[in-house]
Amino acid sequence: MGILEWEWDRRDEWKTRLGFSRAGWQPALQVEGDAVWIFGDLGVVGYTRRMSVRLIALDIDGTLLNSRWEVSLGNRAAIAEATRRGIEVCLVTGRRYDFAMLATQQVESPLTMIVNNGAMVRTNEGATKLRHLLPRETARRVLQATETWRDAASVVFDRPKANQVVLEAIHWDDSLRSAYYARNREFLGVASPLESCLVEDPIQVMFAGSMELMREAEAVLRSEAFAGEIALAVTQYEAKDFSMIDVIHPNVTKGATLAEWAALRDISAEEILAIGDNLNDVEMLCFAGIPVVMENSVPELKMRGWHITRSNDEDGVAAAIQQFALSEATECA
Repeated sequence: MGILEWEWDRRDEWKTRLGFSRAGWQPALQVEGDAVWIFGDLGVVGYTRRMSVRLIALDIDGTLLNSRWEVSLGNRAAIAEATRRGIEVCLVTGRRYDFAMLATQQVESPLTMIVNNGAMVRTNEGATKLRHLLPRETARRVLQATETWRDAASVVFDRPKANQVVLEAIHWDDSLRSAYYARNREFLGVASPLESCLVEDPIQVMFAGSMELMREAEAVLRSEAFAGEIALAVTQYEAKDFSMIDVIHPNVTKGATLAEWAALRDISAEEILAIGDNLNDVEMLCFAGIPVVMENSVPELKMRGWHITRSNDEDGVAAAIQQFALSEATECA
């Protein structure tokens, strides 16, 4: 979405800000360089400036990574140039921190990590900046309500390495999860029953399985009496018949934590470019002043009228950064 369309969508806000309340008043907008002029019945009634991008928020899977789980040379170059110009780059992902680091190790640039769908913020050196844990009693109620899907459940903790992800049993030959188990072997633990692992507040309770099974589990969780005490971050890969549900702190989403972090950094929403591809990116994209979705996004995102960049196999991230951030950013002296 360009700045002209973005300001047009905010016409009611401008009406209030400029003191117009007559029914039917509609501002007209004109862009000149980095200025946006607002015209009304009385001539020029307002003025604002286009804001340069100061923060880029990137999803990892299906966005930054291509289908071979690689960060392309083009994407790496675009991120490097953005950080060189002083733009902060945040990876905003549903992955745990250590699992996300498998992607960040391919990027030779300073990064901020918003992980676990917003439950934690860390630097790529490992310093924790923000953390929002799920109360253990809430996690216990989640597990008790979803016993039917126990084989699909795990509990994720903020721990150095061992027992970060605890399951009731590990089936190493599971066709859906075996690759994940192999990549995360050193972080896995077993507790039976699974509720017995709740000796501290976890980051989240996680479910992973087929689309049908996860839709059933999601429906149950949304209907429970404690539904207001949790948030659900849902990721779907329909082509693979695979879906994940992260049960997290009720105030946590990718977008909410991005907003919290941006406020700490004194960065406005209008100065943020966000790029994503899946349902758990919706709040982040809604918050950002410049929301961009991948060509390979789930259909629900592409129906929202946001700008669509190329696919994750065609350097879509690099194309969006070039169009919306680098073309506006000031060169270093």
